[in-house]
Amino acid sequence: MSDAPLRMGFAGANAERGWARDAHFPALSALPGLAIHAVSARTQEIADGAAEAFGAAKAYADSLEMARDPEVDVVAVTVKVPEHRAIVLAALEAGKHVYCEWPLAVDLAETEELAAAARRAGTHVAIGLQGGNAVAVRHASKLVREGAIGRPLTLRVVSSTAGWGAIAPPHYAYLQDRRNGATLATIAGGHTVAMVEAVVGAYEEVSARNSILRGRVEIAGTGEIVERTCADHMLIHGRHVGGCVSSVEITAGENTPLRFELRGTEGTLEIRGHHPGGYQCGDLTVVTSPASEPQPVSSLVGLEGAAINVGQLHADFAGDILNGTRTVPDFEVAVRLTRLLDAIETASAEGRSIPLADYQREAS
Repeated sequence: MSDAPLRMGFAGANAERGWARDAHFPALSALPGLAIHAVSARTQEIADGAAEAFGAAKAYADSLEMARDPEVDVVAVTVKVPEHRAIVLAALEAGKHVYCEWPLAVDLAETEELAAAARRAGTHVAIGLQGGNAVAVRHASKLVREGAIGRPLTLRVVSSTAGWGAIAPPHYAYLQDRRNGATLATIAGGHTVAMVEAVVGAYEEVSARNSILRGRVEIAGTGEIVERTCADHMLIHGRHVGGCVSSVEITAGENTPLRFELRGTEGTLEIRGHHPGGYQCGDLTVVTSPASEPQPVSSLVGLEGAAINVGQLHADFAGDILNGTRTVPDFEVAVRLTRLLDAIETASAEGRSIPLADYQREAS
């Protein structure tokens, strides 16, 4: 095993704003096994600024060129969702390992295409479901599997995000159009149901009500009003393998603490967290009513906010690459989660309960 750090190339780097600046680059400061080698952005000026700010040796105005750079080992894709496909395919064709932000693609067909490309490439891939991979969520899953609260009976979740409110910043205007694949349902909804399934098991059946409560959105500082075509509120009722039933509410335009309350035959388990961007962006804590094994302490010290769980996913992904293991959520997980979200959308549109086994067969 080489002691040299894995050289990373970031598609979507910007020193002024963005998810890479807020989450990925602070996280890498705690990970000596990873090095920022290259960055790309929509202009050379932005790329040069990012390279200077984050210490990259190379800066590209073309993300596809960066993805093919022979000196890059891992490509991290942090651009807007409609741009994922081309960069991921270029990186896989060049034999790179790929970390791609969630959602993987704009729809199921593209998601399946990228998963198939990853299988052909044989390299390591990770999908950015950092909330479901968080230390606290994995600990909660372990406690439930080991019977710490007995058999899970009911789960109540309220998961909020400040996004998709009455006003959106200009760089988030594209989030209002469901055709772009980056919506409340895919982002807040996807992260939340991934956490739910990680703790209480896969959904067997779902019913849902997805609603657009604010159909017109003001773009801050511009006076522009755009139509919102994606849901800004979700109610999901489900039955899980093992019999647990769940109620999940996804709320938009709110900055309230996560509510994750699981009742079992022998006690209760809660996951607590609070971040305006959604639970997946912050620190999480597990609390149980019976005495239980304490939550492990993360080895990544000094990280705050959005960098906490992203850093853990980067660390686990790097470990997989170096050790030949496959532990982190990958593109196959992205396919399954995308199918689940499609089933939730169908359940809402058709006003019926969807058996997931049947839906998964129909989708495949």
